[in-house]
Amino acid sequence: MRLAVIPARGGSKRIPRKNIRQFHGKPMIGWSIEAAQKANCFDQIIVSTDDDEIAEISRDFGAEVPFIRPKELADDHTGTIPVVAQAIDWYKDQGLNPKYICCIYATAPFIRETDILSGLEKIKAPGIDYAFSVTNYDFPIQRAITITQSGSIEMIDSAFMNTRSQDLKETYHDAGQFYWGCAEAWTNDIPIFSSTAVPIVLPRHRVQDIDTEEDWMRAEVMFDAILRFE
Repeated sequence: MRLAVIPARGGSKRIPRKNIRQFHGKPMIGWSIEAAQKANCFDQIIVSTDDDEIAEISRDFGAEVPFIRPKELADDHTGTIPVVAQAIDWYKDQGLNPKYICCIYATAPFIRETDILSGLEKIKAPGIDYAFSVTNYDFPIQRAITITQSGSIEMIDSAFMNTRSQDLKETYHDAGQFYWGCAEAWTNDIPIFSSTAVPIVLPRHRVQDIDTEEDWMRAEVMFDAILRFE
C-alpha cells in the first residue's frame, strides 16, 4: 500500500491558518493534495489534522481524513516522523499494511507530481529508508558569517577565508516539500537525514520555505514568474 500523508495542524503561529489561506486561487493545502492526485501512485491520500475546518476543505479537494490527529501530536514541538508514524499505526490497526509512505507538506505550492514519482522510484532501491526533495544553496555555506553581540562580523569557519567560491564543495538543504519513507523507517524513528536517505534535487526557483509573511510574498512572486516563463 502506498500512502500520502499531508500533515496540517490548525495552530500555525507565524502565519495564522496558513494551511488553508488562499494562494493563487485556492487554499494552500489544495496544491499539495492536487499534486498527490496527479502523481496517480497512491492508494490513499490523507490529511492528518486536528482542525475541523482544515478537514472539511481537504475533503472538498478529494483527500481523506480518516481520523482526527491526537492533540499530543498537534503542538508546536511535534516533528514530522511521529505524525507519520501515528498515521501508519492507525492503518495497521485497521488491518492494512502501508509499505511506502510519502509525507507531503501542506504549504508546498511548488510541488510537482513528477518529483513525487522520482522519489517513489528511488525509495524502492535496496537499503534506502528515505527519499526527499533538496536544492542547492545559492552561496557557499563554508563562507558564511555571523554578527557578534558587539555588532561586528566573524566567519563561521575562518579556514575558508581565502578559498575561492568555485573551489568549495557544493552543499544542499531540505526543500521542505515531500519525504518518501519505508513504513519501518517512519515507525522506528529512523532520522530522515541519514546515510540511508537519497535526494531528489530540485531547481532553486521551485523551492521556498513559507514560515513568515515575507516568505509568503516571495512565494507569490516566484509562482507568478513560473506561470509566465514555464
